[in-house]
Amino acid sequence: MDRTKAEAVLEAVLFAMGDSVEVSRLAEVIEEDVGTTGEILDAMAARYAREDRGIMLTRLDSAVQLCTKAEMYEYLIKVAKAPRKMALTETVLETLSIIAYKQPVTRLEVERIRGVSCDHAINRLLEYDLIMELGRLDAPGRPLLFGTTEQFLRSFGVSSLEELPELNPVQIEEFKQQAEAEVQLQLDV
Repeated sequence: MDRTKAEAVLEAVLFAMGDSVEVSRLAEVIEEDVGTTGEILDAMAARYAREDRGIMLTRLDSAVQLCTKAEMYEYLIKVAKAPRKMALTETVLETLSIIAYKQPVTRLEVERIRGVSCDHAINRLLEYDLIMELGRLDAPGRPLLFGTTEQFLRSFGVSSLEELPELNPVQIEEFKQQAEAEVQLQLDV
């Protein structure tokens, strides 16, 4: 299949799927290897950006998705319903950051780090599709393991977890001391 035809096929598949598709699956469709398919996708992404189009290709780990550019939002909502805004409180964001950096992680591990119950925050994150259940820990009680989703990557504008900012060891120690102080205050009350 020539490159022009391959691009057209990839564009059609991504448009029709609406969601992300693994690059390996796309490679099977156009009967190319993953490396060549990645190069074709990179060329498509560059062309969409260069031609000032309303769509773009987004990479999410080993998958890609055809989506609307953020600057088109105001025009899109004139036709479609505005999506429900996520209300991420400080508590929910703290819980999400712990899950993002420590995944796979159990609810108990998150609560041990935060020092308080995280039921509401975890339920909210599941509702917003920012985290998902990854399975169960092979331990007594078989607690659920949580990790982030592709929606998390999309929402925070990163392609993979490797793009998350590095945590400063000094800040980690400060956070640990603050958490221990908060726990001590709660015990004193």
